Amino acid sequence: IYADPAKRLELYFRPKDPYCHPVCANRFPTSTMLLKVKRRTKKKKQLDAEEQIQPEVQFEMEILGTVTTVYKFQGRMSDFQYLAMHSGPDGKQTSMYDKVLMLKPEKEEFFNRELPLYIPPPIFSRLDTPIDYFYRPDIQHREGYNNPQVSGENLIGLSRARRPHNAIFVNFDDEEIPAKPLDAAVQTWKKVCTNPVDKKAEEELRKLFEVRPVWSRNAVKANISVHPDKLKLLLPYLAYYMLTGPWRSLWVRFGYDPRKHPEAKIYQVLDFRIRCGMKYGYAPNDMPVKAKRSTYNYSLPITVKKPGVHTVSMHDLKQGLGTSSASGAKKPASSRYKLKESIYIFREGALPPYRQMFYQLCDLNVESLQKIIHRNDGTESECTERDGWCLPKTSDDLRDTMSLMIKQIIRSTRPALFSSTTSSEDGKEQLAYESAEDEDDEEEEEEDFKPSDGSENEMETEILDYV
Repeated sequence: IYADPAKRLELYFRPKDPYCHPVCANRFPTSTMLLKVKRRTKKKKQLDAEEQIQPEVQFEMEILGTVTTVYKFQGRMSDFQYLAMHSGPDGKQTSMYDKVLMLKPEKEEFFNRELPLYIPPPIFSRLDTPIDYFYRPDIQHREGYNNPQVSGENLIGLSRARRPHNAIFVNFDDEEIPAKPLDAAVQTWKKVCTNPVDKKAEEELRKLFEVRPVWSRNAVKANISVHPDKLKLLLPYLAYYMLTGPWRSLWVRFGYDPRKHPEAKIYQVLDFRIRCGMKYGYAPNDMPVKAKRSTYNYSLPITVKKPGVHTVSMHDLKQGLGTSSASGAKKPASSRYKLKESIYIFREGALPPYRQMFYQLCDLNVESLQKIIHRNDGTESECTERDGWCLPKTSDDLRDTMSLMIKQIIRSTRPALFSSTTSSEDGKEQLAYESAEDEDDEEEEEEDFKPSDGSENEMETEILDYV
């Protein structure tokens, strides 16, 4: 038996066999009681010889406590096993455990022995329950029927063409930008826009694009209240999506080309990630901002995640279960789907909500950062795919400055992490030194930069909503 309190319980039929497939149980929260039941039997006196003796059964119950966690074995493939066996010419099975398992340090002769070919499986079955794939039956044709020749263009492969969608995607290298939406996008939105709330959201989004021609989806969500499913249909109706370049992962108003307007540099995107590590003074676990995703919390396909339930304590059983206080009132419709401003605005003295953020330069509300952005106002000559209308290394300078600001915030909230620094002046020198190290690291990363690939980040997964 192997139990991980945070995830699941595993039962092994052969615990010492590494090729034994375990039976897995998922962990569920519960609010049940543990009962102790006693069954007592008393015989009645026999009144008549012909009458049968009927025993009298009594049950005694006692509550011992509450159970907050249970493990349920929902898999039905317990007999799905791998055996390290070899079949000989005579059909006899020979065990290979002593030949393939290295239980102790072995000499060179152990690795040079002639053995039958045995390739251990890379993984066991990913599912514990059998499933039906529901394959379509083969079509029975008449005699003499020949399958038509199929060209390679219609075969599904790695370079499959995109499915029809309503959003228009534009790359930085494209010569022209769209001036109006696709007809399918117009028809879809007109079909969905059937109530005053949707029409109000359309008007509000139009005003946003009039004030500012380039928006991120998070910024839109923080300024208007619209259902996420409706927003997926509304954005392609009013704007096109940039795939690569300094405005990648942003929505741009139809007819507006930021590559031809130097003032559009304030709408460029900055991919900012909070730096952590020993040379920055704090480890990832010490950072106040928690990671949104983690490779250590990988959920297996057999793992079931369900919302937790209210557990019952012994005190509740004694006092009685009463209804909780009235829950908070629902948000009004005008702000039901709105996000907080911190989701797209960076302010001095405040930590970002996530370790990786995507800011537009105009949303960096810090004077020192704006000075870096506007260093070349009036002298912009060329719009490049990496830096846009800004000076080279502008993004690196912004990241360095923002990293220093965040480190000072963490220093004030958790001074114990920086106890090694003796004075503020030494701390400033240390910060400046670390900033120089960052520049060297990022210069090395420049060799691997591929502008056409864009940024492989969470924000660009927005494209999956339209493909």
